[in-house]
Amino acid sequence: MGHWWHENIAEPGKLPLLLALAAFVLTFAITRTITRMIRAGKGPFRNITPGGVHIHHVVPGVVLSVVGGFGAVASGRHGVAAGVFAVIFGVGAGLVLDEFALILHLDDVYWTEEGRQSVEVVVLTASLVLLVLAGFSPLGVDDVTDEEQQGRLGLIATYVVNFCFVLICLFKGKLRMAVLGTLVPFVALVGAIRLARPTSPYARRFYRHRHRARSRAMLRAYHHDVRWAGPRRKFQDLIGGAPDQVPLPPAGKS
Repeated sequence: MGHWWHENIAEPGKLPLLLALAAFVLTFAITRTITRMIRAGKGPFRNITPGGVHIHHVVPGVVLSVVGGFGAVASGRHGVAAGVFAVIFGVGAGLVLDEFALILHLDDVYWTEEGRQSVEVVVLTASLVLLVLAGFSPLGVDDVTDEEQQGRLGLIATYVVNFCFVLICLFKGKLRMAVLGTLVPFVALVGAIRLARPTSPYARRFYRHRHRARSRAMLRAYHHDVRWAGPRRKFQDLIGGAPDQVPLPPAGKS
């Protein structure tokens, strides 16, 4: 364990990244817990509204991200300062991305259907950072044997090929498969081979005159969305809380 930690975390300088990821995930979890308590009217926490203006937590998040980011660049990848600034950046990033949907829509959509986008972005970010940590940093370790060097070159080649599959998945409109494919190469390969989403750039470019392929893509996308919409919503609600229910208009009115 000690040898693995030194070779894959300490020597490549990944400890600040690990600390940033831990701070990011912990901050998001704590923030969501507090906001859900505020929403339910429980506990001592309340919204911060000086002068009647609601100060969203994205505001201190931006400040912490800037301080932590510049501090991390100045301190490098080793030492106590690097770890401290990494934690500051992770906390700031957690606060900012928790309100990603608010930034995207320039509106307070935290507890609406659009607010689910914040949860998706947080999961995406954590997954990508975890991918970097799970790798063996083939470009960042010194004094390796010829056998280890060949293994690392093979690993780099695998990453490059899989990255191409991930790009194809993105071009085909399969964002979640692309993200999962960065962690599991087989998933990216399957996504690259299968039909594209009907609204994707790939479908608009290559299915324009292929009516049968376009129809199959639309049918497959429909069945996929029907099958996975429910479980995906439950997962998002479990992490970020269920959005507010929009009341239906009275009968006979629009």
